[in-house]
Amino acid sequence: MLVEYQNGQVFDGTKFVKRNFAVQDGRFVEPTATPDQVVDLAGKFVTPGLMNAHTHVTMSADPTYWQHRPRTAVTETVLALDNLKAALSVGVTYVRDVGSTHDVDLDLMKLDRDDLPGLVGSGQALSMTGGHGSGKGQEPKNSGTLEVDGEAAARRGAREVLRKGAKNVKLMATGGVSTPGETPFDEQLSEAEMRAAVVEAHHKGYTAAAHAQGTAGIKNAVRAGVDSVEHAIYLDEEAVALMKQHHTTVVPTLVAPRAIYENPATLPVFMVEKAKLVAKAHLASTKQAVAAGVPVVMGTDAGTPFNTFDHWVLVELEMYRQAGMTPAQVLNSATSQAAKLLHLTDVTGQVKVGLDADFVVLAEDPLQDFFAYERQTAVYRRGRKLVDRLTGGDGNATVAN
Repeated sequence: MLVEYQNGQVFDGTKFVKRNFAVQDGRFVEPTATPDQVVDLAGKFVTPGLMNAHTHVTMSADPTYWQHRPRTAVTETVLALDNLKAALSVGVTYVRDVGSTHDVDLDLMKLDRDDLPGLVGSGQALSMTGGHGSGKGQEPKNSGTLEVDGEAAARRGAREVLRKGAKNVKLMATGGVSTPGETPFDEQLSEAEMRAAVVEAHHKGYTAAAHAQGTAGIKNAVRAGVDSVEHAIYLDEEAVALMKQHHTTVVPTLVAPRAIYENPATLPVFMVEKAKLVAKAHLASTKQAVAAGVPVVMGTDAGTPFNTFDHWVLVELEMYRQAGMTPAQVLNSATSQAAKLLHLTDVTGQVKVGLDADFVVLAEDPLQDFFAYERQTAVYRRGRKLVDRLTGGDGNATVAN
């Protein structure tokens, strides 16, 4: 069935423009004179579906979630489905997972379900032995990382996750906030180790992303050729210049430490203190990247403590305004710019003929207030309406099961 949507204000990458568009068989097509159905969007705003480029679908924002549940591939899949539905509720129609246990993200990616956000999976991240996220004391299959030491092991590790179906290789360049006994300044995988893994990802036509928070580790990752630096908390002029030279993208995840320090009661003291410590530098570094014209793509680190897959997406977008981005740049960071990083420009990211019909209809202009995505919205994935707060009238999201 060909459905034509008329009279809506459609985001074109810089502004909203009144135009009609049509959907057939889950894709955007040219409008015709004889559509099977017409939907009037007068007074409504239409954007591409949002994309979150840094998530962990098998992690829960509730720090107590696993206290009374067995942690298995089955229970993690149930959690992942709940997380993905929460993402849909605020207009997120694609996510990249950058570190999953039991390869749940890879299995869900292969299912390619129309009733869930699309997925770019990474499987297990690569870390040094005992490095960030290594799950010390856990069975290897239960850890979110695959431990590698040396260039040969890093190359083999990248080949292993790619063999399992990963479309991104995640690398741990530094320590972080949430792991005891390490700091964001700790250098972990070396430049040479990361380069070996990056080469393997690029040979397959896929991307490599580096968790890199401290300055030296960021520079190592950029020189190693990663496509994106995740977090990038402590930038300096040289790091920014290297990013410009290597065409590196930053995925800031500004809300990750904020969600921690705003909810300190049930979290370890070391984690809260580190989150407070990095917050100011984190925003300042993002401002520096934005001012220099380094590409920024929206990612939240969803699944870290109190950092849910829904509300905090919109907080992240609003924080990009604080970092100096225009509203249109912010929206592009979660749509067309994200599609470019994730190698999905021929699939999604715009309301454009030939692409999947992933789009959001809003009652309010999101360029004025990104929290409009939480209010009166309808979310479409491949032309199928999965969330409807425009017609429900009760303000509650309806998400397909």
